[in-house]
Amino acid sequence: MNVLIVEDERQLSHEIEIFLTKQGYHCDVAFNGKSASEKMYVNSYDFLLMDIGLPDQNGFQLLKEIKEAGKDLAVIIITARGSVDDKITGLDLGADDYLAKPFSLLELQARMQAILRRKHGLKNNSIQIHDFNMDIQNRTVHCNNNLIQLTKKEFDILHYMALHKNRVITRLQLTEHIWGDILEEDYESNYIDVHIKNLRKKLSQDRKSTRLNSSHVSESRMPSSA
Repeated sequence: MNVLIVEDERQLSHEIEIFLTKQGYHCDVAFNGKSASEKMYVNSYDFLLMDIGLPDQNGFQLLKEIKEAGKDLAVIIITARGSVDDKITGLDLGADDYLAKPFSLLELQARMQAILRRKHGLKNNSIQIHDFNMDIQNRTVHCNNNLIQLTKKEFDILHYMALHKNRVITRLQLTEHIWGDILEEDYESNYIDVHIKNLRKKLSQDRKSTRLNSSHVSESRMPSSA
């Protein structure tokens, strides 16, 4: 998941970036509206965490421009301006949530996860795909209660594809959302295919292993025909 943090308080933006990076997000930081606009023009983001008190632009105006441009990203306003009127304005302009400073980083993460659940129609922080269960919060995957050991990138790929299971995903889209900023020629390389090949191999092996183990248990419990 790609996150753009638009916050002119450098200490706060740094703390958010460090925290979310540890949680598996890829973060970019902008300290003003102009920089934020430039980054969104070049990159694709899943979340925008934005202060409305920016030094060069009103955050509400930036939010309006983003929504008018048809950007498909979730927006959480983070600001010290906690008046009801500001909250209403932000939500009316298309923000998904409003978080008043000071706030807990754990609360920020919880709100981001809640937005993801609403957006993708999930009832909780898990995704069930056939025999596989993905725990989004703990970043684990099980097949019939057996843990599958995935790398960070493999989990990110599976998570992104699970959230968009009924859509065609291009190599460029996958690269942008998993790796963030890329050189134009990078997405043509085969490292994406290598990760997907390894992921498929692990998933198929665990599924076969589970079925063999289940079959073995069933056969061992069958009564003798003698």
